[in-house]
Amino acid sequence: METVLSICLGIGLSAASGFRVFVPLLVMSIASLSGHLTLAQGFQWIGTYPALIAFSVATCMEVAAYYVPLVGHLLDILATPSAIVAGIIITASVITEMSPLMKWALAIIAGGGVAGIVQGSTVFARGASTAATGGFGNIVVASFELAGAVVTSILALVAPFVVVVLLVGLLVIIGIKWLRRKPKSLGSCAQPGPITN
Repeated sequence: METVLSICLGIGLSAASGFRVFVPLLVMSIASLSGHLTLAQGFQWIGTYPALIAFSVATCMEVAAYYVPLVGHLLDILATPSAIVAGIIITASVITEMSPLMKWALAIIAGGGVAGIVQGSTVFARGASTAATGGFGNIVVASFELAGAVVTSILALVAPFVVVVLLVGLLVIIGIKWLRRKPKSLGSCAQPGPITN
């Protein structure tokens, strides 16, 4: 049961890294330093004061950068691979009772995959906001992303199963919407007229 909890915790925190890369790492550092999170062997550095300071500064810089429209778009280019790597590290750092092969396979597939999906959806939302508002709505999008990162990180620590259930539900809804999209019908193209001699 502890292994399942740690997997759910890793997936939840990885999802949060899709919103903001450094917020879940900062939350993990605080939780580890306060004794509320046990990190896997080799990842105890996350729960040190130098890491706490580094994650705090990185979080502040990342959050501030997303409120500048052009910088936010440039940051998305870097944030997508960074979120995937962070998701992998986060998941691997909280799974304590598993063989290294299984742990890293799960971290890459589940942690990196979830982080990439969430990050991809935020990039899409930011692009849609830019197209609709000329970039002025990106401040609202950035605020929702920050709130998503904080709430998801804290909820993952408090109720990891809930986060995974919510993520699965969200993926199902997205999948249903994607399947219901009607492809452009071939019949809507102009039909050639009869050939006359």
